[in-house]
Amino acid sequence: MKRLLALCLLAGAACLAQAGSTSTGVDEQKAALKELLHLLPKSEPWEKWLVATGQMPPRFQALSNIAYLPDPLRFTGGREVKREDWPRRRAELLSLFQYYVTGSWPPSPRPVRVAEQTSREEAGATVQEVTLAFGPNDAARLHLEVIIPKGEGPFPVFLTQDTHRRWALIAVSRGYIGCVYAGADSHDDTEAWKALWRESDWTKLTRRAWAASRCVDYLFTLPNVKTNQIALTGHSRNGKTSLIAAAFDQRISAVISSSSGAGGACSYRLFSEVQFGEGIENITRTFPDWLHPRLRFFAGRENKLPIDQPELIACIAPRPCLISSALNDSVESIWAIEHTYRSARRVYDLLNHADELNLRYRPGGHETRAEDIEAYVDWLDGVFGRNKSYTLQDCVLFPTYDQWLKLSEENIDATQFPTNGLGGLLHDAEGHAITNGAAWTAKRQRIRDQVLWALGQAPPFAESEAGGYGAEAGHRAALLGRAAPPEGVTRQSISFGNYVSGDLYYPAKEDKSGRKLPALVWLHPISTPQGYTAGYRRGDQPHLALAKLGCAVFAFDQIGNGTRIEEVKNFYTRYPGWSLLGKQVEDTLAAVEALRKVERIDASRIWLLGYATGGMVALHAAALDDQIAGIVSVAGFTPMRSDTLDKGTGGLARWTRWFPLLPRLGAFIAQESRVPYDYHELLATIAPRPAFIFAPRVDYQSTLADVRACVDDARRAYELYSAKDALHFEELDDYNHFSPETQQAIIAKLRQLLGP
Repeated sequence: MKRLLALCLLAGAACLAQAGSTSTGVDEQKAALKELLHLLPKSEPWEKWLVATGQMPPRFQALSNIAYLPDPLRFTGGREVKREDWPRRRAELLSLFQYYVTGSWPPSPRPVRVAEQTSREEAGATVQEVTLAFGPNDAARLHLEVIIPKGEGPFPVFLTQDTHRRWALIAVSRGYIGCVYAGADSHDDTEAWKALWRESDWTKLTRRAWAASRCVDYLFTLPNVKTNQIALTGHSRNGKTSLIAAAFDQRISAVISSSSGAGGACSYRLFSEVQFGEGIENITRTFPDWLHPRLRFFAGRENKLPIDQPELIACIAPRPCLISSALNDSVESIWAIEHTYRSARRVYDLLNHADELNLRYRPGGHETRAEDIEAYVDWLDGVFGRNKSYTLQDCVLFPTYDQWLKLSEENIDATQFPTNGLGGLLHDAEGHAITNGAAWTAKRQRIRDQVLWALGQAPPFAESEAGGYGAEAGHRAALLGRAAPPEGVTRQSISFGNYVSGDLYYPAKEDKSGRKLPALVWLHPISTPQGYTAGYRRGDQPHLALAKLGCAVFAFDQIGNGTRIEEVKNFYTRYPGWSLLGKQVEDTLAAVEALRKVERIDASRIWLLGYATGGMVALHAAALDDQIAGIVSVAGFTPMRSDTLDKGTGGLARWTRWFPLLPRLGAFIAQESRVPYDYHELLATIAPRPAFIFAPRVDYQSTLADVRACVDDARRAYELYSAKDALHFEELDDYNHFSPETQQAIIAKLRQLLGP
């Protein structure tokens, strides 16, 4: 790595010298490159690109912190975009995308020439095989198949990539010209173009998008084509391609992006590794030629990326765009998709075409069916005016903060709450020092009361033993990749609490040992498509890595994730006074309660282990249940009272505006010091039970120094019990993701705690 770094720095220095650049900020860029090469998994194509080009990371400190999605209706300098400004803002955004994501491409080579053409008649259509020639000396070639239905034209066009030829046949049956071009893995003419335009730093997906525009060039020459009704469609990587093409080529009349995921309709910020998504690191390493290598600089620092994918879709406005997603498709997240939809829709609203941006959800995973394609053509018939009666049903699932406000009728005045912070933990309500257990017990109950207020009014509950009825069905388990655990691990699916299904994993050899096993409850982060099963990862699935410790691991999907996505839609309609975090905590406590009654489990050794939002849940649950043996929280929090807007982490808005897990906190935005409780108090209520806090060194959603100070303050409560070492803090030499390296650090600690 040192030799690679030296080569990169030498190349970078040469580029800077040639460009006449000063040394300002160069040391910062060198340090950032060194850190990236240290933290990111090895990627040989990227590292070769670094050496060949001398590219350096941006000066991250000079870039704005944008924790949430960038605003499509503000220029880079911050000025608000008016309707008449949109063409300039669109041009600005497309320029940024070319620099950071897509790379650049050559000017349109008009006119294209037909180099070869054959035609054949079939029962219901004429099929033309066409080879286009264009570019330097007409050396570029692109093959396309044009399938023209019988009858009088002109016809609308269903344009798609070679992979989806059978999609086009459905469209032909519905009166569309099907145009299929060689810009897909199954047939790709665009790879050869790299040698023809060496000055362009375009990528594979960009070349394929540019190829779609060459098809449009040709279609515009055909008299039987309705040139104002050319629709471009694609699935998965072809869905990404379709969005890129439609954003840059305004002649494309409508676009359908089917399961385009990361680099498509999912934002990098809300579908990163933190959400077990196909984040920047994964996509740039696994598919290094899809997007520009420059994008990899932002792995773990997504907040510094000046643009994000919702703005690409905004650049399609006001033309019709359908974002199609599957509920349990691991390449995307319905939660992230809905934020993309709301962000891009603001531009459609500005241009008075709000109804032209639509969502469609389908059941299952990444696959599509004939009915899905028929529905895509239904939508095209609607937006092209071919079916005046067509309407698309609203399918938005995730509630918003504004919806919660309306349903709950809450009117919280934050100024009525006292200011607070670190330092007052061991003082009672009158300001007297707490020096003994009795006084602390009273203070701890007040903290719990404040936590319960924030979680909201829980509905009535009754205890429930675990049982087999209502356990996860085999086909659902197969869909989510958890039907067949590896050899040596037993999986037992059970139902618990208020009819929630979960899975107990333990070493198969323990079936007959009779030994009481310690148990870990695995609490996953926001992981919409897959729930507790990580969609994208390196190394073992977290629950399986933990099961190899020799203990039992219990895992279940939190509401809004995995098997329980639809459950989130009407939650606040049903329970307006409660909170989603309250529900997650209640389900966790029900899981612990069920485990205590499982014969093979040691009821005195049930731990909670949570990552990201799962870490939040673990801290709240353990603070409310003294029988939980201990907790491990990984990247689970940053102190709320110090998480002010200027920190650039997203602050309280993350748990109110982005995902209304704890909506009552919304009243305290810009009044953070008045939040009724904070994480040092949660940790203090867990004392003297063991609590292990892991925090990554690089995490834009958290302030490491504040987390450390929070743990240090909570340790004073542990000292009341002479147990200060039971509260452990460890800084991970990593960025925020549940990597194999992070897993090993946690497992090493758990081995010490749980024994052999």
